[in-house]
This record gives sequence, C-alpha cells and structure tokens, in this order.
Amino acid sequence: MLVAPDSFKGTLSAARAASAIAEGWSSRRPDDTITLLPLADGGEGTLDALRAALPWAVLHDVGAVTGPSGAPTPGQWLELPGRIAVVELAQCSGLPLMQELDPLGATTAGLGEVMAAALRSGARSMVVTLGGSASTDGGMGALTALGAVLRDAAGSPIPPGGAALARAVALDRSGLLAPPPGGVTLLTDVDAPLLGPRGAAAIFGPQKGADAAQVEQLESALNHLSAVLGGNTEAPGAGAAGGTGYGLATLWRASIEPGAASIGQLSGLPAALAAADVVITGEGRFDEQSLGGKVVGHVLGELTGQAAAVIAGSLGARPEGAWAASLTELAGSSAAAMTDPEKWLRIAGARAADAL
Repeated sequence: MLVAPDSFKGTLSAARAASAIAEGWSSRRPDDTITLLPLADGGEGTLDALRAALPWAVLHDVGAVTGPSGAPTPGQWLELPGRIAVVELAQCSGLPLMQELDPLGATTAGLGEVMAAALRSGARSMVVTLGGSASTDGGMGALTALGAVLRDAAGSPIPPGGAALARAVALDRSGLLAPPPGGVTLLTDVDAPLLGPRGAAAIFGPQKGADAAQVEQLESALNHLSAVLGGNTEAPGAGAAGGTGYGLATLWRASIEPGAASIGQLSGLPAALAAADVVITGEGRFDEQSLGGKVVGHVLGELTGQAAAVIAGSLGARPEGAWAASLTELAGSSAAAMTDPEKWLRIAGARAADAL
C-alpha cells in the first residue's frame, strides 16, 4: 500500500500527513506493507517532501539571506545525486515570511541569493520550485542577486519590488552569473501567463495584499518590464511566483514544467505506484482544481487499476473512481479538524482500510 499525499497547507507537512494516514491504516490491517511517499507540487514544503522521500539528499544551509520584506531569513537548498540543486522559493521568499503584506515592495532577492550559493557550491543543474511567493517583481529580485541590474533613466539601479519595475529603462547583464551547465528547470502548479486577466498581478496580486489599484499598478509595471527584457510573456507558467517564471526563463534560459509531475519523478513515484495495490493520496482541499496540475490529480492520473482513496481536509468535489474522506466531515467542523489534524487523518486512514 502506498501513501502519497501533498501537505495539508497551514496544518501538516506531507510527511506528517502520510505518517498519520499510515498509522490509521495499520490499526486495521497491521500485516500490510506500507510505503510512505510525501509529495509536493512546487510550493511550500517541497524541500521537506523531497528530503523525506530521498534520505540520501543533502540539505545545505547558506545562512541568512534577504527575505521578501528585506529582513534576513535562513536560506537552504537540497543537493540530489549528480549535483542537482533544488531551491524552493517559498522557503526563502514565501508569503508566510511576511509579517505585513507588501504587494508593491516585496522581493525575490533571497531566492537569487540561495541560487547563487548553490552555484558556488558546484551545482551542475538546478530545479527551482516557484509556489508560494510573496512578491510580484518579475523575478528581478532573484536576478539582481545573480548579478543583473535594472537601471532607471538616471542610470541608477532600481529599488526592490514590483512597483519599481515601472522605472526601468535598461538592463545591464554584464555581471549576471551564467546558469549551471546542465540547465535550470522551474516547477510550478499554475499555467498563468505574465500579463492579462489570468496573469501574475490579476490572479495572484490580491493574495499578496494588492488592492484593485495596486493590481493595475503591478500589471503596468510587469508590462513595462517585458518591454525592457523581451521574452515570451504568454508562456504557460510565466506568471508563476509573481512573474518569476518569466524573469528566469527570459534571462537565465530556464524551462518551465509542471511541478507535481516533476517532483513525483524525482521522488520515485512511478516505481512506488507500480509496486502498490492500494494508493492513498490527499491534500488540504480537494476540488476541481486538484485535477489540474496538483499532487492529488497527478497521482490519480497515474493509476493503472489500483484501488485508490483521497483524504482531504475538505471536499469541494468527489474524486471519480476513488473512495474519499473529508476531515471536516469526520470532525464535525473545519475548526475541529484543524485543531488535531493527525487524529482525524488516523481515523480517515482506518476507515480507508475498512473500505478498500
């Protein structure tokens, strides 16, 4: 039996969720062999999920880097065999690191500082996960940390943040570090373009604190940035992480790929699925969007006849062909479920063992 959930965001990591579900299953069927494979789609918790799935991976601490508000925060990256560096944007530039939201001034500088540290350590290729960002700066905070300079009409470097992009008139890339020889892959769970009604500012700006006027300001600033940099603003995923997908693809020749599928491959999901008769996956909320690039949708889409279950904090839809349980329904309320999620995951795991 395979337990392969995403994190239950805001409550439990994927590893702790997997362990709780497995405990519940084992309470009913103690003789079953259970494999735990915590997963992620590129957002918060990706490094933790990969470390849990790949015990030979090496975590590197780089010390303090520039957090999204400008305050220092710890930076980390994960080394996989073959000198593959995995850098999680949410770990060093994520929204939860903001004490107060700053949609116009938040920066991805810390991300670039961690990427530069991985380069200095000899990374041959790099995987950057883009979920959970606090900023809408087109990735220019990260690229500035990597050596690029956006200059204003007076020739001065522009300050951090998305709003300041409107002042850029020229790019100085003479000091920009070269990407690693094996290339850079950006992982995201969204296919948003940079601009427009589905773009970085319109869709994700409000989540980062932007009001309607600030969304328009950020949209204009990103449009201005695209005129300075060029590149493909329509590429799926260009709008990920406040346009970081666009910035890194344009100046660092990075490719953009779906996060859940790529992290599943890195974690060994195909082999784990092939060896399983029963598969349980889960996340904080299952709904129609779960089937579009999220962990649960990817796991369900890779099944080849195994019995399956989805355990979610709440269910906005029912998965076709899979048994499902909602922690909110089991606990009686969302508040009760979130107070002790591991308890309710154990109960859900036990019920799955009875049902499958």
